[in-house]
Amino acid sequence: MASPILQLENIHKSYFLGKQALPVLKGISLDIFKNEYVALMGPSGSGKSTLMNILGCLDSPTNGKYILNGQDVSRMADDDLAEVRNKEIGFVFQQFNLLPRLTAEENVALPLIYSGIPKKQRMERAEAVLTKVKLTDRMHHKPNELSGGQCQRVAIARALVNNPAIILADEPTGNLDSKTSYEIMDILSKIHTDGNTVILVTHEEDISNYAHRVIRLKDGLIETDRKNEHPILAAQTV
Repeated sequence: MASPILQLENIHKSYFLGKQALPVLKGISLDIFKNEYVALMGPSGSGKSTLMNILGCLDSPTNGKYILNGQDVSRMADDDLAEVRNKEIGFVFQQFNLLPRLTAEENVALPLIYSGIPKKQRMERAEAVLTKVKLTDRMHHKPNELSGGQCQRVAIARALVNNPAIILADEPTGNLDSKTSYEIMDILSKIHTDGNTVILVTHEEDISNYAHRVIRLKDGLIETDRKNEHPILAAQTV
């Protein structure tokens, strides 16, 4: 059997108020395999945001082990974590996080600057992924000239540009209307079909139905981990 692309072993995370420890994650063990499509769910305070930050190498666990693509990232220094994050993980956020003065193409190419890729190659790769999300005609527009759905497509293209092992989408439809939300979910489903591992953080049941596996957290522990027998598939028009 293939090795997991991501392994969590007894992950704990506490935050400290003075000397008082506030436990948020209380022993999470989890394997995710290449090309899985997983939704993380849970009410506010369940620990899903903290778990997402650890999965995305934005934070480190207090205790436990996290193996990402064969590397133990649980105890890495911040600089090393940043390098792993840039290479292995593509992020899609609820707020888009686009730089307002840059065009769509320049926003998408931004992660490649940190990888030391020459400008001509950066722009070629940015154009290729913008084409993949059907935004070729908006490449030279700035965020304030784009709709919310178009901004999220730019954010998805930026997440894809480094060919990461994992796409981590945090409430990617939170700021969008229903029609646009389903268009964005179709794109994420297509990305999964093309071979990417997708981890989706959401509190919306209809959005979680796109995932093939749904993990629910409660009080810092995994409450349920089940397979979705009938996930919503990407529309053929995407």
